[in-house]
Amino acid sequence: MRTTHHRKIGTLYMLFGFLFFIRAGVDALLIRSQLALPNNEFWVFQFQKYNEVFTTHGTMMIFFAAMPMLLGLMNVAVPLQIGARDLAFPFLNALGFWLFFTGGMVFNLAFFFDSAPAIGWTGYAPLSTSLFTPDVNSDFYVFGVQISGLGTIFTALNLIITIIRHRAPGMKMTRMPLFTWSTLITSFLILIAFTVLAMGLYLLMFDRMFGTKFFIGPDGDPVFWQHLFWIFGHPEVYILALPAFGLFSDIITTFSKKRIFGYPMMVTSIALIGFLAFMVWVHHMFTVGLGPVVNTFFALATMAIAVPTGIKVFNWLFTMRGGVLHMTTPMLFALGFIPSFVMGGVTGVMLSMSAANFQFHDSHFVVAHFHYVILASTILGIFAGIYYYFPKMTGYKLNESLGKWHFWLFLIGYHVTFFPMHITGLKGMPRRTFTYDIGEGLSKTNFISTVGAFLMGIGILFLFVNLFITLRAKKRVGPDPWNGRTLEWTVASPAPENSFKPMPAVQEMDPFWYAKQRGEKLKTTTDVRAEPLSRDSIIPLVMALLLGVLAFGLMYDWYIIAVLAGIAELACFVVRAFHDERELFYGKEEKAHE
Repeated sequence: MRTTHHRKIGTLYMLFGFLFFIRAGVDALLIRSQLALPNNEFWVFQFQKYNEVFTTHGTMMIFFAAMPMLLGLMNVAVPLQIGARDLAFPFLNALGFWLFFTGGMVFNLAFFFDSAPAIGWTGYAPLSTSLFTPDVNSDFYVFGVQISGLGTIFTALNLIITIIRHRAPGMKMTRMPLFTWSTLITSFLILIAFTVLAMGLYLLMFDRMFGTKFFIGPDGDPVFWQHLFWIFGHPEVYILALPAFGLFSDIITTFSKKRIFGYPMMVTSIALIGFLAFMVWVHHMFTVGLGPVVNTFFALATMAIAVPTGIKVFNWLFTMRGGVLHMTTPMLFALGFIPSFVMGGVTGVMLSMSAANFQFHDSHFVVAHFHYVILASTILGIFAGIYYYFPKMTGYKLNESLGKWHFWLFLIGYHVTFFPMHITGLKGMPRRTFTYDIGEGLSKTNFISTVGAFLMGIGILFLFVNLFITLRAKKRVGPDPWNGRTLEWTVASPAPENSFKPMPAVQEMDPFWYAKQRGEKLKTTTDVRAEPLSRDSIIPLVMALLLGVLAFGLMYDWYIIAVLAGIAELACFVVRAFHDERELFYGKEEKAHE
């Protein structure tokens, strides 16, 4: 609760992100159970309850599961990959995590208040305004996502400064691992995209609580919300995918025993994807009525973004070509990702054609495409990262046999679930509908999808068993269990605090690998780098929880509680500022003494 160390913060991100992932997965199984049979009357489902479940499923998966687990892997690996002793601002890193935790708790508490939001993960106006959803349900969405998003922005700032300013001597940007590159580009995307989302949520909050009319009424426009949301929402797809691309790149090079093919082009393609990500948001809005000129521009931009993505696929394939492949569990997830993601990319090009999009829009075809892209890249990438970096988080290595059971069950279940949804979508089944008639020809495909969903759930159970057995056995591994290539495999497992003493001297890409090939130790330097001030503190947790209390005060009109929480929040800022001054003063004194 007091830690500010990057590995521990990363482990906390992984832990709570995984717990939220399980809750969102249970929601998915409830959805599939309702859709397994025509005219089904599953006990928990009325129309409103179904709306609540698909809202919490989507919101939890995007904001409270996938994004935090990727941030956790970044926290664990990126400082170690570049030879940094911690993130640039450890206190801010802890605050970012606890803000995510608080936002997740606020959102999940809605279930216990029987007030779960029912507006979809996109929160479309005017449905999300107080005119159509006057109860507190939608407020849980607004405040939960807002608080968590603030923590994500803080973490992105921290990662950018760390990568730019805290690299080891000789670690030029042209020598950085691709996971670090993808983290840097992703962090810039987060800064822009999450800021736009924050603005949209603030305006929605004012509409709901203070009677403004940004998204409704004669002076408001619900399409304004769509623009703000999708200016965030489509870069968010790449915010989730790019870190996974970087992970897969490092994993494929490690288990192919080859340097990545076309490193400059891989970096360029990551940057191009990040740039083009902000030029395609209207392809979510082709049916809004913006006109053929606008639709044509965004259709072409959407097709263009497939080019740098395709470059990456060929580079991964050429990296493996002629390599010595080791079929470990992380490598299997990387290999399973490539054809799965390509299938999602093909349907993405289909959806990019605005005329065809009029037929596909709001159907199960879109749901299938979305899951083929996000689940193939992000979730498979997260699983690969868990198996790959588990030694650096805990000091233990997950069981390979159980890991492969997890991989095959999950991958097969994934295709069995979502491939039939292309067919149901082409047959006209709309998304966000809770039932269908027996004569519509949708029964078999929906039942097959439900079987696949439960198969994925069984795969997750193998991961649980693997975690339990591994943590109970407590068999320690050394610093380099995978025969790695980059600097993170030079420090002990789990990664200690204040690592890299002395600092490594980097002279090439994959420095650890080539030092091993030459039978040498990694070169070090006598350069002294400033250490981040990583003293433990309870203040980040208190500040985040106070923000949660303030949110509840506003939601339920407990204005006295909200004001008191705000005053206490300001007091925490003052205490932290005074603490900073003391650290700065004593830091100078210690340096002078040295």
